[in-house]
Amino acid sequence: MTITKSQVTVDDLTFDVAVGGPEDGPTVLLLHGFPHNSASYDGVVPILNDAGLRTITVDQRGYSPGARPEGVQAYRIPNLVADVIGVLDALGVARCLLVAHDWGAIVGWQLAARHPERFTGYVAVSTGHAGAISEALEHSEDQRKKSSYIKFFIEEGSEEKLLARNAVLLRRTCPRDAIGPLQEPGALTAALNWYRANFTGDIAANTACGRITIPTTMVWSDGDEALGREQAERTGGFVDADYRYVELTGVDHWVPEKAPERLAELIIERAETA
Repeated sequence: MTITKSQVTVDDLTFDVAVGGPEDGPTVLLLHGFPHNSASYDGVVPILNDAGLRTITVDQRGYSPGARPEGVQAYRIPNLVADVIGVLDALGVARCLLVAHDWGAIVGWQLAARHPERFTGYVAVSTGHAGAISEALEHSEDQRKKSSYIKFFIEEGSEEKLLARNAVLLRRTCPRDAIGPLQEPGALTAALNWYRANFTGDIAANTACGRITIPTTMVWSDGDEALGREQAERTGGFVDADYRYVELTGVDHWVPEKAPERLAELIIERAETA
């Protein structure tokens, strides 16, 4: 299947977008997380296209060079949500299946809660509902430990430390092909601003999310270094629709890159029931 790359302008921001698969196939929108851009789905997209699904991937705010505004507050969750709706509107997509990983899944939960009419279903990968994460942080020492890295990310100047010595700190934990784009001027600062804009101050208010009323699949992997079992297992309590919880064994946090075949299978299953 041919992948067509283009740019979509929403307000004054220009996003890099790729569309693949049959034009008349059910549409799947895939949102990436931190710190990888939409290339994180390179192993997933061809499988979905071969299954007859039309795919849309987008480098989100801060990851597209033409959508990299200055200032922390530009990266608040309402702006990230509005970007996605704007891209769908620009592409003429009224409804689609939503798939999202890591930070993209935080945006995904907000999209599902605020705009359920736009999505036939949701496949959340790694990151559970904000309410479930809040409960896990309250009750689980494991989750508190796993989330401790965020304090470093929101510190002023953390990008310089992460990029020092040819980004050795990032290379220890992140997919290799995520590093190059982050070394572009301003790219890592923009990516870290997702944390700084929403994970400081009144975090509960910044990330509060409504209940979910669309069919949902929660995918979590038991080797996840950042997001623990409790937040994943508690997520079903926030979904008022058909719900499936799937645990992948022997897979770390980078599910789209490390288990693309299994993730694609779960996406196809959700698309068939949407």
